[in-house]
Amino acid sequence: MSSETSPPRTRRAEQAEATRAALLAAARELFAERGFAGVGTEEIVHRAGVTRGALYHHFSGKEDLFRAVYEDLERELVERIAADAMSSGDPLAALHAGARAFLDACQDPAVSRIALLDAPSVLGWEEWREIGLRYGFGLVEGVLQEAMNAGAIEPQPVRPLAHLVLGAIDEAAMVVARASDDGRTRREIGESVDRFLESLQPR
Repeated sequence: MSSETSPPRTRRAEQAEATRAALLAAARELFAERGFAGVGTEEIVHRAGVTRGALYHHFSGKEDLFRAVYEDLERELVERIAADAMSSGDPLAALHAGARAFLDACQDPAVSRIALLDAPSVLGWEEWREIGLRYGFGLVEGVLQEAMNAGAIEPQPVRPLAHLVLGAIDEAAMVVARASDDGRTRREIGESVDRFLESLQPR
């Protein structure tokens, strides 16, 4: 057998991965456009260009597919926020940059509709929160710890503070996601979040 020919099992794995990726991409587009309740599995498989059987090979149903879409979205979002935060010059600036990046992302229909509006009701609050913490909590905790080490934030137990900060920013994001104005809510919420983060500095 030629060394250039992939073993059949490898080709099957690649095809399966491509099918799963197509389902995730199609579902993400449709969920962002019309929400979880407004989309059926038949429409998802049609847009993905795969069979209904392929969907049920990779996912147990529409909710399981939605969960995977949400997890992918959270992972990408945290990576984007981390890149913005880490490009800042100091830990406190990183906190501000990360919060701004998150609030800006909430104006994207995929983030607002899937991650903030639909996910809590589709998955239940506990699972929605657990997934969010799994991807975002470590970043917030790490930046806060660096800020404390640098003297930019009052020394205190970092974990409770990370929960407080993440909870405040999540609530701010919910407000931005539900807003229907021309960006005024985003600006006002952003200013409030900045003042909240500034209040963490030593007095």
